[in-house]
Formats: sequence, structure tokens, C-alpha cells
Amino acid sequence: MEERIGEAFAGTEQLTVVGKSLQIGETAPDFCLDYLDLADRTVHTIGLADSAGMVRLLNVVNTLANPFCQQVTQRWETLYATLPPDACIYTVSMDLPQMQAQWQDAAGVIHQALSASRSEQFGQDYGVWLKEWHLLQMAVFLIDRRDHIVYTEYIADQLREPDYGAAMKAVRQAVLP
Repeated sequence: MEERIGEAFAGTEQLTVVGKSLQIGETAPDFCLDYLDLADRTVHTIGLADSAGMVRLLNVVNTLANPFCQQVTQRWETLYATLPPDACIYTVSMDLPQMQAQWQDAAGVIHQALSASRSEQFGQDYGVWLKEWHLLQMAVFLIDRRDHIVYTEYIADQLREPDYGAAMKAVRQAVLP
């Protein structure tokens, strides 16, 4: 598995990212992520095919226990209301589904949070696994209706917000017929 050094950091701590960077035009790797359904209090698994035909924005954060990651996720929540009906946002972290759902409920966040806590596979497939932290690197991915990557932003500084404007512009372009 490819290891990338110098592509992620927090303060003076250099982090090792495991997995190759995804490129625009590539087919998005499938995933198997969990979420807690608040209606029936059951953990469900979701894959890429479960949102086929949609434009999907993946907001990848280290952990929703971190106030900075909470702030980023809440910002995406405010932008969620402006999305076309055939686009959605998923926030992905290594947090357990129960913790994610509890935070979402308390924060009033309705877009879906997905848990990669079962394995490192999502992190490695999307090139965001932080070896030292056992968490995901901050990143944004946009996947079009045909499951192709149409936008990526790998965020090197784990305390920097993503470029919301560029990502939303990519969403608007991806939903055009």
C-alpha cells in the first residue's frame, strides 16, 4: 500500500497518509460504511450503489469529537439546504455510528454521517488513512451520477477548512444534464 509523507500535518506533526490519491475521472471506489438510523436505532450499512444516480459530496473529517471537524460539518450542513434535489452530502469519519448519530441529533445536523470504524479500507481506498492517528485525513470528494470522481480536495493542514466555494461550484456543474 502506498504511503505518502509530507501531504498531511497538524501543527508541527507530520503525518503519513496511506493509499493513493484519487484523480478526477477515476471511478470512485465502492465503500461499505455504517450509520445509525435514529428512527429504529439500528445500524445499517450503505455502499456507493445505494445512492446511484445522485451526485455525492463526501466531507471526510478526522473525528466528530473534534470541535474543528464539528464546525466544518456544520458549515456543510448550511450548504446542504442549497443543493439540488439530486445531490447529497455525506460526512465520513472513523467515529462509531452511535457517536455520530448522538452528535448529529445534538447539533441539528440532518445530512447523513457515515462511519468507517469497521476497518481502514475506506481510508486506504480514498487515500486518506492517517497512519499515526488511525483516523481519516480531512478531504472532500465529489462523485457524479456515473460514480466518477469529478472533484477532490485533500487537505494537508488538518486545521484548515476545505474550499467550500470550489466544491459547491463542482456540485452545480455535476448536476447539469
